[in-house]
Parts: sequence; structure tokens; C-alpha cells
Amino acid sequence: MTLKYAEEFRDPVISQKLIDKIKKISRKEIRLMEVCGTHTMAIFRSGIRSLLPNTIQLISGPGCPVCVTAQKEIDAFLSLAGRDEVIVTTFGDLMRVPGTRSSLQKERASGRDIRMVYSTFDALDVAQKNPGKTVVFLGVGFETTAPTIAASIQSAKQMNIDNYTVFSAHKLVPPALAALMEMKSVNIDGFLLPGHVSVIIGMNAYQPVVDKYRIPAVIAGFEPTDILQAVCMLVEQVEAGRVRLANAYKRAVSAGGNNKAQKIMGDVFETVDMPWRGIGTIPESGLKIKKEYAAFDAEEVFEITVMETEEPKGCVCGEILTGLKTPPDCSLFRKVCTPMDPVGACMVSSEGTCAAYYRYHHDE
Repeated sequence: MTLKYAEEFRDPVISQKLIDKIKKISRKEIRLMEVCGTHTMAIFRSGIRSLLPNTIQLISGPGCPVCVTAQKEIDAFLSLAGRDEVIVTTFGDLMRVPGTRSSLQKERASGRDIRMVYSTFDALDVAQKNPGKTVVFLGVGFETTAPTIAASIQSAKQMNIDNYTVFSAHKLVPPALAALMEMKSVNIDGFLLPGHVSVIIGMNAYQPVVDKYRIPAVIAGFEPTDILQAVCMLVEQVEAGRVRLANAYKRAVSAGGNNKAQKIMGDVFETVDMPWRGIGTIPESGLKIKKEYAAFDAEEVFEITVMETEEPKGCVCGEILTGLKTPPDCSLFRKVCTPMDPVGACMVSSEGTCAAYYRYHHDE
């Protein structure tokens, strides 16, 4: 099915044909995990869960970058924000994520210099205008945002901006998929792979996971027909007993990905073991700034000592991120934990599973 125009990707007639096909071929009970917070929101917004047969369960995975940022990392951010010589810059979603004792939003309200920016180059501008302070940009995200942050570090070096640093908490998607498959308690029959990340890393980056764990996987776009087509392709594989990696987002994703973006990441970052909320430390799943750019690495510039901490009492965000539970399974959901007063990270972000359930689940 070739769709040429954006409107066609939202066409209810085409969507209905895909739904009818899925219902016709679906016989086995299967669990499909969408590994992208944007997919989670799109699925809820389009009501796709309610349109699929009862044999298909869609579960949300660790695809929200703010949500998977470990509690220890949040506390490290707060430690930096507590320094008088520092200006912390960050994207908006991170502001309200609760740390062990506070949040960036609360610290800013108490007088700390914490600023929301819309790009890393806004943070560079803050550094240029405040030469007496060290600016720390909180680098949270997947392969989608890492290239722009790497580019900001290269620019800072080229422009001799010596008061700009980055705390890199970037995480990589393929190692997380492998970690999920290693968890005995996790039951996944297929992956709906993230579109934005795949634009950068390309389809081939997932092949080792598909081959090793014999798990069907399809890259999907974000419109209703994109998602339904990917679900249909996964159901076809499961029903036929086939395993392959497929691309249902060919208008944006290539086999090799964005080589220029990959080069920028490779020039500035190296892979390291990284903690993930709900999963633990995953080998080679994070990006650390290389030694040649150590002057721009906040972890090198500042001594940051943070104790290991636990999730807020009663919060099951970690289990939600691995598909073991859904937000209604949490005793805090809607009662104590709301978007206005979040207890856990999954309720904070616009891509968080709890936020999606809070906004849309009662309408299904």
C-alpha cells in the first residue's frame, strides 16, 4: 500500500481496511510493545487500542527519555542545580520530574538559576551571555537528540566558549531492547520500533536483536495508518511463525540511517554502561563525552557524588516501562499521582505512559 500524501495516513477508509485485515488474520493472543513515547500518545489519541481485536494487547515500553532517566541521574542534576556558580539549562519535560527530595521546578522556585531552553544552541547563548558562570545543559534523550547535543559541544570548542558543559545521560535504544528480552518476567511477541530514533540509526541497527532473540520487529511512523500497518505486519509474522525486521516507515527511515548524524555522535561520544529506570544498568547503552572533549563534560568538571536511591514509595513506573504493569495497576494512579502533582516520571512527560492513560484511557 503506497500512501503519497499526509492526509492519506489519516484516512479513515484506509485505516478501516487495515483494521479489518488485522481482525481477519489475528488468531493467537499476542503482546506487542511500542518502544516510543510518541507512539504511545498517538495510539491513545487515535483510539487504536479500542479498535484492535481482543487477541492483540499493545503495551508501552521504555520509549520516553525523561521516564527512563534513572533516579540517581535526576538527583545528580539537582546536585548541580544547587551550586551557586552554575546555571542549569534543560528542556521543559525534565523540570517536574521528582528527585529523591526535590525537583528542578521546585529548586528554581527556591531561587536556583535553572532555565528552560528549546535547543542546545539556546544553552550556548546563555553561556556566552553569562561568562562568570558555568552553564550545564542536561543531556537527556535517545539517538534522536544526541547529534544536536554533540554538535553544540563541537561548536563550543570551535567558538572557545569555555563555560559550557553537558551532563550526558543519553541512552541507546537497541541495547534496551536486548535487555528487555533478557528479562524472564517480560513477555513480548513483537516490537513496534520507534520512527524518530530509526531515522538516525537506520533499520539495520536492530538486526542483531531480531536475529539473536528471534523477535518480529517493525519500524512505524506516527499517523494512524502508519501504526496500523506496522501492527498488521507484526500480526502476519506471528501468525505465520516468521521472524524478520521490517520497515513500515520508508518515507523517513533508510537501512543505514543518517550517516552525518551518526558521525557527529561518534566524534563526541563513546558508549558506556548506563542506568535505566525500571531495568537497571544496561551494558553499552549510554553515551559519555569522550576525553578530547572533557572540558565540556559536566561530570568531569564537577565532582558529583550521589547515593543510589529507590523509586518513590508505591510508584510502579519501572514496571510500567518494562510492560509488566499498566498505570491502572498502580495504587497511586489518578488518586495521588496526577499530571498536576506527579509522583513518578511516567506521569510527568508528555510521552509518559501514565500521562497517556490519565488523559485518554477513560475515553476508551
